[in-house]
Amino acid sequence: MTNSLPEVPENPTGFQVLANIRTILEQDPETGLKTVQQAFASELERALAAISGQANDFEALKRIRLEFIGDKGGFTLANKQMRDLAKEHKAEVGKLMGQARGRLAKALETRNAELEEERAARILVEEAVDVTAHTPRRRVGGRHPINVLQEQMCDIFVGMGWEVADGPELESEWYNFDSLNFPPDHPARELQDTFFVEPVSSHLMLRTHTSPVQMRSLLTRDVPLYIVCPGKVYRTDELDATHTPVFHQIEGLAVDKSLTMADLKGTLEHMARAMFGDDAKIRLRPNFFPFTEPSAELDVWHPDAKGGPRWIEWGGCGMVNPNVLRAAGLDPDVYSGFAFGMGIERTLMFRNGVQDMRDMIEGDIRFSQQFKMEI
Repeated sequence: MTNSLPEVPENPTGFQVLANIRTILEQDPETGLKTVQQAFASELERALAAISGQANDFEALKRIRLEFIGDKGGFTLANKQMRDLAKEHKAEVGKLMGQARGRLAKALETRNAELEEERAARILVEEAVDVTAHTPRRRVGGRHPINVLQEQMCDIFVGMGWEVADGPELESEWYNFDSLNFPPDHPARELQDTFFVEPVSSHLMLRTHTSPVQMRSLLTRDVPLYIVCPGKVYRTDELDATHTPVFHQIEGLAVDKSLTMADLKGTLEHMARAMFGDDAKIRLRPNFFPFTEPSAELDVWHPDAKGGPRWIEWGGCGMVNPNVLRAAGLDPDVYSGFAFGMGIERTLMFRNGVQDMRDMIEGDIRFSQQFKMEI
């Protein structure tokens, strides 16, 4: 049983002939081979004309290649019929096909090489660089002055042999308040002062100071202990020129035998001179903090303050409260300690004449540029 042959339209095009070689040869053996030969020549001529007249870029050349030798191209369809041709036709048709495909492949390759050369020449023109032309300088990025100042303050204490300690910003109520001798009715424990995490019964909050790091260090490190604790803290303050709900603190803690207020004062004087110059000095004013006893407000004499030399309130300090030492498992009759803390934003404000704290957090690069973009 033989497969039925498709009908060939009258006056078929070269493509239609190549798609029906088997039919044409079997229906008209005498003139069929000549018809096939003319079809190969016609399709080849059409392909070469398309390459020379239409292949203006790689995409157009690709379309022409697919049209003639793609899955549905005439030459491909002719090749698929080779196995079904009679033996007496295979050799002659194969020869015609090989010659036509060879010339087409060479034409495609030649045109592709020409397009490659044209593209290379165009790139040389379009991407030419005039090494003598003036080019705008790119702005060099830099770190935020808050981060730079924080590291500078830490470096002062590292130079004295202290260590830098860190801790979580999401803190437990015990570390943030109870261990630091805050009584249950202290105002700082109220919702209007502290960001508590729901549910409130979880006793978790965003730390209101970096003092919890001090307690964590006392519980995990051996004494004597000398650490400085920088980092972000959170208070329910309104954002204005002098307040922000998220700011940075740096606190210090020293616990050893026989430490006194004189050691505290000497440490703070060294820090003030390192930050504000050799003419800077400090004074301590009596105050009260739950975690230190005695406690004091720390003022610094800033010789180069904007508006002239003056005293500026800088932070708080004092001797570590015996209850805090007991909470850490230390005997206050054997060990003593001192602690201090100050805001880094506030330090930047009066050290560099910044008038509005909001400038520090709005992300305007012009604010950082005035600090010479220290890296």
